[in-house]
Amino acid sequence: MTPKQFFDWQTAGGTDDVMRLVDCLERADISWCAIGGVAVNHWAAETMVTQDVDFVVAAESVDYATKILEEAGFKSERFQWSVNFRGRSRISIQLSTEDFYKDFPNRSVPADIHGILMRVASLDDTLHGKIKAWRDEERRQSKKLKDLSDIARLVESHPHLWEMLDSDLKEIIQKQ
Repeated sequence: MTPKQFFDWQTAGGTDDVMRLVDCLERADISWCAIGGVAVNHWAAETMVTQDVDFVVAAESVDYATKILEEAGFKSERFQWSVNFRGRSRISIQLSTEDFYKDFPNRSVPADIHGILMRVASLDDTLHGKIKAWRDEERRQSKKLKDLSDIARLVESHPHLWEMLDSDLKEIIQKQ
């Protein structure tokens, strides 16, 4: 079974939704990149299946990206800090609109994620994004634990990142 087939099996057809997402953004020449678990999967030595695809676009492109994804058959729902999309699979697609991520697309890199070619946040941006998510006081505990695991995976794969962690985070990771 190829990585793409495994991902498709795990997500009930998610490959098609993700490929349509990438195709729409690329054809529209929108500056964008995947963040979160998808980006971690690119940078970490071992990948983990995720049913979320979080991404960002240049701030001025949010409305245009939403429009072209709706035209491609995605259903959208707007929230204060995101636009969430649903396709035909179990994949949850979230366009983050937080200012924190606004420059991530400018530093993105090409990547092969589960056999799907896309853009992902740079290594440093991926780590900073995961730290931000982990520090979010309103985030569910289960999500915070996954963020901590993602941070540890990044540091294990790229030991020089250890120096970018605050002392409280280093202490928590060392105890695990």
